[in-house]
Amino acid sequence: MKNTLINKYNIPGPRYTSYPTVPYWDEESFSKDRYIETLKRSFEESNDNEGISLYLHLPFCESLCTFCACHKRITKKHEVEDPYIQAILKEWRMYLDILGRKPKIKEIHLGGGTPTFFSEANLHHLLTTIFSTADLAEHPELSFEGHPNNTRRTHLQTLYDLGFRRVSFGVQDYDPIVQKAIHRIQPAENVLNVTNAAREIGYTSVSHDLIFGLPFQTWKSMENTIRRTIAQKPDRLAFYSYAHVPWIKGNGQRGYDENDLPSGEEKRALYENGKALLEELGYVEIGMDHFSLPSDDLYQSMLSKKIHRNFMGYTSSSTQLMIGLGVSAIGDSWYGFAQNEKVLEDYYARLEANELPLYRGHLLNQEDLIIRRHILNLMCLLETHWDKPDMQFPELPDVLNRLQEMQADGLIEIGSNYLKITDLGRTFARNICMSFDLRMLRNQPETRIFSMTV
Repeated sequence: MKNTLINKYNIPGPRYTSYPTVPYWDEESFSKDRYIETLKRSFEESNDNEGISLYLHLPFCESLCTFCACHKRITKKHEVEDPYIQAILKEWRMYLDILGRKPKIKEIHLGGGTPTFFSEANLHHLLTTIFSTADLAEHPELSFEGHPNNTRRTHLQTLYDLGFRRVSFGVQDYDPIVQKAIHRIQPAENVLNVTNAAREIGYTSVSHDLIFGLPFQTWKSMENTIRRTIAQKPDRLAFYSYAHVPWIKGNGQRGYDENDLPSGEEKRALYENGKALLEELGYVEIGMDHFSLPSDDLYQSMLSKKIHRNFMGYTSSSTQLMIGLGVSAIGDSWYGFAQNEKVLEDYYARLEANELPLYRGHLLNQEDLIIRRHILNLMCLLETHWDKPDMQFPELPDVLNRLQEMQADGLIEIGSNYLKITDLGRTFARNICMSFDLRMLRNQPETRIFSMTV
């Protein structure tokens, strides 16, 4: 039955790290001034209680991994580090001027690119400068992405001394054939060494990222990767579906033929078999594509219904305001989204002109805010409700009508004022959210812009 459902529902669809999704942002009505007003509003509403989040995009990588869909700049020249850090700090000072008073930082995430491309001294300078201009929450959530090939123990120690307690390492796959295809040659001992070093230093949450659906992957190689990963007992696991979108990402994802990728059924079998093995070995599925040990705070946040999802993925804490710093970074004021220039030279040019380097965004209307809450509920809690007026909208009967077939297929349970995703339906969470996606339904894409949902 599962294979039949996969064939039926495996269609292109968003991953819903935001609503509206980026292709449906209303860029024509967006303005920097209006976005700044939403940012100020959100800051005043939330700073004293919960603080703000910062996402710092550090884009440099020494080599290109062909599976990667992130914005990056490939270089081996480390003299690019200092000018980039000075640019981020200038951008941060601009936001401080906008906010008007010292913010409280609850969460920081360093993403990339490869954050550990940067030297320990430069990371220390970047972060201590930011900390000197803000207050830290009592229990801040500070995390970063580390590349096992270049994360040194001194990187881990420097960031730990600054308050970082969570690190995620990109493992992807241990099979040498797969590694060669995706241009990520990464010896297993490198992963083991940085994982052990993080634990010895005192990190309380170590995560490994795995990807299923990569070229030449088989269940045999995937099982080996999972078992080698579990032997290190990471606190969290991201088990991502590979998004093959070469029409968006250009030549980077054209290093292999689509025939080299697992078929839809083979790919889903990788996930289903992997999920069963992870659960057998003590991990709990969190939302979509994530697993954790019951002791990790991501699982605890799911139980307490405080789990959140944003452009960084799932997080155990949430803030109403997230400021994105760096090239291509996206900020979220709850009432609006704004993305920085994606080309490094354009990012620098805007800052040199003393302008916030925003190049596009979206301001949410009242309908967007309601739909966003429903989709967040479904992606984080696997349920949503409309028992209160602030969760109702005129098209709700049409949404429920679209969901009747999914209910008949056992993917969801619909009550008088609620919807719950069943265990069978977890696989198809993105499809279920698509029934709520009014902006996409009103303007169906004429060309393929999303990866497959399954």
